[in-house]
Amino acid sequence: MKYVLCLGTNIGERAENIEKAINAINLLPYTDVLKRSAIYETEPVGYARQQNFYNCVLLVESRFEPHEMLGICLGIEAGFGRKRGFANGPRILDIDVILAENQRIDTRNLTVPHPRARERRFVLAPMLDIFPSGTAFDFEFASYLDNIDGQEIKKIDEPVEYYID
Repeated sequence: MKYVLCLGTNIGERAENIEKAINAINLLPYTDVLKRSAIYETEPVGYARQQNFYNCVLLVESRFEPHEMLGICLGIEAGFGRKRGFANGPRILDIDVILAENQRIDTRNLTVPHPRARERRFVLAPMLDIFPSGTAFDFEFASYLDNIDGQEIKKIDEPVEYYID
């Protein structure tokens, strides 16, 4: 199954946090990061009095089911020392499951497509790096970008395509 994951960080060495998180995902059995969007520096959403974030989106292929992938993402966050304070607050690492290949899920712990993805420029703009058509797994997302006010973002680097042996 393929996933779209969004990574975000605004504590410590942000670019390093993202690279280490990608490495952690790649260490999972039966799991490969196929592509990474560019990394974008983004304004915080919801709570403005904090450092800007670095965000990117990954295309990941894995044998794990969506709820397992969510648990893995939460475990990686915890391994980085993430402490859950208040909503939209600073964090060393945030990994969200945005899409799970052609699946619609609405449970207490997981909603896919991610319920706030359509409102977040830091999710949608990087997704265009991986899905230039503006559609991913039958989820049309590009048109939502026009409806988002503010949320300045700045490209920090270029997308990466990983080569799997």
